Amino acid sequence: MQMQSLQVLSHSHSNFLSLNRCRIPPLSSPPAFPQSLSSDRNCPSSVRLNSIKMNSARYSLSNGHGGSSQAIALGLDDCDLDRFTDVGNQLADAAGDVIRRYFRKSFDILDKEDLSPVTIADQAAEESMVKIIQENLPSHAIFGEENGWKCKEDFADFVWVLDPIDGTKSFITGKPLFGTLIALLHKGKPILGIIDQPILKERWIGMAGRRTTLNGQEISSRNCAQLSKAYMYTTSPHLFSGDAEVAFARVRSKVKVPLYGCDCYAYALLASGFVDLVIESGLKPYDFLSLIPVIEGAGGVVTDWKGHQLYWEASSKAHAPSFNVVAAGDKRVHQEALETLQWH
Repeated sequence: MQMQSLQVLSHSHSNFLSLNRCRIPPLSSPPAFPQSLSSDRNCPSSVRLNSIKMNSARYSLSNGHGGSSQAIALGLDDCDLDRFTDVGNQLADAAGDVIRRYFRKSFDILDKEDLSPVTIADQAAEESMVKIIQENLPSHAIFGEENGWKCKEDFADFVWVLDPIDGTKSFITGKPLFGTLIALLHKGKPILGIIDQPILKERWIGMAGRRTTLNGQEISSRNCAQLSKAYMYTTSPHLFSGDAEVAFARVRSKVKVPLYGCDCYAYALLASGFVDLVIESGLKPYDFLSLIPVIEGAGGVVTDWKGHQLYWEASSKAHAPSFNVVAAGDKRVHQEALETLQWH
């Protein structure tokens, strides 16, 4: 089989302007998937098209179960978040169009330097997303799994982190449990996360300060107070090694049911209240940054194995390190998992 030729997309940029001077052009088309955007806000076009107000706006971040809110000065208002979500939906639509064309079709499979597989679908889907960001938000930087940093500047306050197909092994074997992962970072913090399954046509969207949605409907993680009652996923037990393998085995021996093989889809199931715990080792930033708003917005918690907040600040020279990740729908089972991992 011959590798189908990739269409080379133009990567011409307009100069990356400072955020205070950036004028955002209108979207070329509306998102295809429903999203619980508040139509009654009636954000004026002057707000959507004028400079992003980096220092004046505040919004509230509520916990996933509707508890008390706390004001966070991120310099964004509701119209900004809606605008970014509109773009995120376009990215997922474009990537999905590419991926569906190749799913369960014949194509060559290449091995990257780390021996992980990559296909024409991975590459073309990422290029389609990059083009949309550059056209609609030219001041934003991009860090993609396949092509790394895209920005004329070395740093940017807003960075899109893209994984066109998380679960390429599932994709190439015809299993529809992979996903497209899209995150938008603001100064290193993920404020928007999308998990899109283009074959099943399911899209989870998490935004800072809002409830997570699945195809426009609000969702919540479920209560689970003890490991002994927990259903736990990991992509594969063979991905752990050394001390991490021993630590994972301690947790696996305590849970009610250990399950395998869902990649990012396991985290989506956790946010929807069907899974209680996901534990993985050696994840890259593009593997998990989009998951954080989705899980937290559904009432769950996600940290590293020491209980620390997951954080990565992308730049032109940034290395994508590996992280150990534990996500839970209930903070009680999360705490017990941390204590059982004993990762110090």
